[in-house]
Amino acid sequence: MNQAGLPLGIILLIAVGFVTDYSIVLLIRGGNLSGTSSYQSLVQNTFGFPGFMILSALQFLYPFIAMVSYNITAGDTLTKVFLRIPGVGPDHILAERHFVILLSTLLFTLPLSLYRNIEKLGKVSFLSMVLTLSILVIAVIRSATLGPQIEPTENAWSFAKWNAIQAVGVMSFAFICHHNSFLIYNSLEHPTLSNWSRVTHISVGSSLVISAAFAVAGYTTFTGYTQGDIFENYCRDDNLATFGRFCFGFSIITTFPLECFVTREVVSNVLCRRDLSKAEHAAITVLIVTMCTAISLAYDCLGRVLELNGALSATPLIFILPSACFLKLSPGHFYQGENLIPTLLIIAGLFVMITGLTSTLINPDDCSHGVEMFYCADANITSTMTPG
Repeated sequence: MNQAGLPLGIILLIAVGFVTDYSIVLLIRGGNLSGTSSYQSLVQNTFGFPGFMILSALQFLYPFIAMVSYNITAGDTLTKVFLRIPGVGPDHILAERHFVILLSTLLFTLPLSLYRNIEKLGKVSFLSMVLTLSILVIAVIRSATLGPQIEPTENAWSFAKWNAIQAVGVMSFAFICHHNSFLIYNSLEHPTLSNWSRVTHISVGSSLVISAAFAVAGYTTFTGYTQGDIFENYCRDDNLATFGRFCFGFSIITTFPLECFVTREVVSNVLCRRDLSKAEHAAITVLIVTMCTAISLAYDCLGRVLELNGALSATPLIFILPSACFLKLSPGHFYQGENLIPTLLIIAGLFVMITGLTSTLINPDDCSHGVEMFYCADANITSTMTPG
């Protein structure tokens, strides 16, 4: 919303949600037409080995960068949670983001990532969804209590802003699940297109509602001061926000293994082309998690990571590849009947990808990681956040 402008941002968010829903169903339809059961085999069946390698790179890159962003988020949020513990000051080891990232990796993300069956993460995913709803409630409450005390920035309510294309990249990052769609489709009790369509409509629809509510609540609170990680905007002594940070950090930790499943499957399909042994499974998992952790320890600006991943990998995975596969498999001309929408999506995807990537590299957003916002020094705001 900060990049696109609130009205245009909501319109773009809805549009990306609809495109996501359409392309997820289109992806499984393409799989059924080609008799394939994975994204990689679908692309290889339609575009041969070059297509397979391009998709494999994108399928590895997106969840890998996503895991880096999850670690950055965990480090940012949980350190502020620990700072609220009596006796934990700024110099305490629990206030050090590098230590917190390592701790969460060793205790949670690595052990969960070592599971071989994605179905075993079902309860963890449900918990993550419940925590997300809790975070949304907190954002709405703070929009009502904190928002009126922060003066809106200039042109805060403009219809559109110049960074709208970069915003589409971030939105694509938020919605994309194409890289693990076949994994989830095959885990359904009755994997049929009608069941998959229903699951997709409910999942994407609820994600759209939650994302829109979160975006509006967050942006109306902080307007132009909004950071890539919204919890960077809340003050450190805000008890309600501290609880939100805990929920957010735990939710992110439980989402990490789902992305690790995909990266590991890509490595397995490209390098081994067979089921991994227990030792190979463990070794590849540890290597992937170690690489993600090392990068997240060295880099800490979440907004730029989201923009780059959205433009570079999420956009082609949502807009371009599912549509291209369907067009290749479907009879008729690309401009006729049900082929027209996939054609338009390819054109839109190429535009968003090229423009968004260029904008991100030339004009990156400012990152004020770890800096207490100026309005937190206001006594009136402080009294709103802490009882008594």
